[in-house]
Amino acid sequence: MLSIVAPLSPPRRRPVLGRRGAFALHASVLVGLLAASSAPTPLYALYQAEWHFSAMTLTVVFSAYALALLGALLTAGTLSDHLGRRPVLAGALLAEAVAMAAFATAQGVTALIAARILQGLATGVASGAAGAALLDFEAPDRPGRATLANGTAPVAGMAAGVLAAIALVQFAPAPTRTVYLLLLLLFATQAAAVLRTAETARPHAGAWRSLRPGIAVAPASRPAVRVLAPGVVAAWALGGFYSSLGPSLARLVAPHASRATGGLVFFTLTATAGLAVQAARRLPARTVSTAGTALLVPGALLTLSGPQLHSLPALFAGTALAGTGFGAVTQGALRLLLGPAAPDERAGTLASYYVLSYLAMSIPAVLAGLLTNLYGLRTAVAVYAVTVVLLALGGLARTVRRPIAG
Repeated sequence: MLSIVAPLSPPRRRPVLGRRGAFALHASVLVGLLAASSAPTPLYALYQAEWHFSAMTLTVVFSAYALALLGALLTAGTLSDHLGRRPVLAGALLAEAVAMAAFATAQGVTALIAARILQGLATGVASGAAGAALLDFEAPDRPGRATLANGTAPVAGMAAGVLAAIALVQFAPAPTRTVYLLLLLLFATQAAAVLRTAETARPHAGAWRSLRPGIAVAPASRPAVRVLAPGVVAAWALGGFYSSLGPSLARLVAPHASRATGGLVFFTLTATAGLAVQAARRLPARTVSTAGTALLVPGALLTLSGPQLHSLPALFAGTALAGTGFGAVTQGALRLLLGPAAPDERAGTLASYYVLSYLAMSIPAVLAGLLTNLYGLRTAVAVYAVTVVLLALGGLARTVRRPIAG
């Protein structure tokens, strides 16, 4: 009698990365995503020289990324809760790699905007999943590391991206291609590595329903949002200006400075922000957030004085103060928002924070581009600086009137 034996199913591959390795991997994903977001900043002068577009177009190119990212956060910010962290993050990283290929082959402004939109969508999905995974992989005996990583990784990534792009502009052939090809390899490698980590989210129904735009802030975090919002908006609006018009501002202040100067201005902002995040991690969150908001005032005023005095030292000093304030606001706000949230509310609260941040980063930058086209960059800088100062002062007033624990 012939017996049929069912073939043995292949053994399931176990994850090769433990908790610590997976935590480091997901932190590196956030660094890589934000490095890619800032990499075009030193290249904008090359694009403008080759394709002859205006400051308004430049801010549209920048804001296309931020608005696409915002749309992804609003719709797919919690998608990984339903489908699992690994498939969502790996797919988003592959889409990010495709965006890098689009950048490397772009032949005009339209292609550049399309690449920025794809990059923004992929970054929004990936950052939501990676940020949530950091919370999942946080060691129980080291609470707070995930919040610190979510605060540090963006500014560290932006600093690394702009510094790498500056170096490639100065020393590498075809800088508008080389940086993107290197990032493409990075994202493909990270996508493969993510698939070798443990799945921390139990897939369940409701994925389509979760795509409806919405903001999910933990009820316990809402009072902090109302108090912190002006300072957060001021900080990220300043970051948006430096990301888009920072190189143009450097050329206005010092027309004969090297091409790398514009990128170094943005690097100064992000590097000092990263140092502030690290230095303030053991201080009370409320103190950190308040001090950071206060530092935005002299930072914006010194930045304003740079064009008036044609002084690069004034511009860099203002940028360093603004960056320190930016980092402190980011770190303090994240701790105050995520601290009271329940574990299953943190991903939505984190996504909501980034929604506010990227709105503040993109819309004012577009308005600054419009002002630059109509009245010149000097006027746009003055209006922008005054707006940031008023927002920061409003945030300080709210903090005094409505103190929050932290």
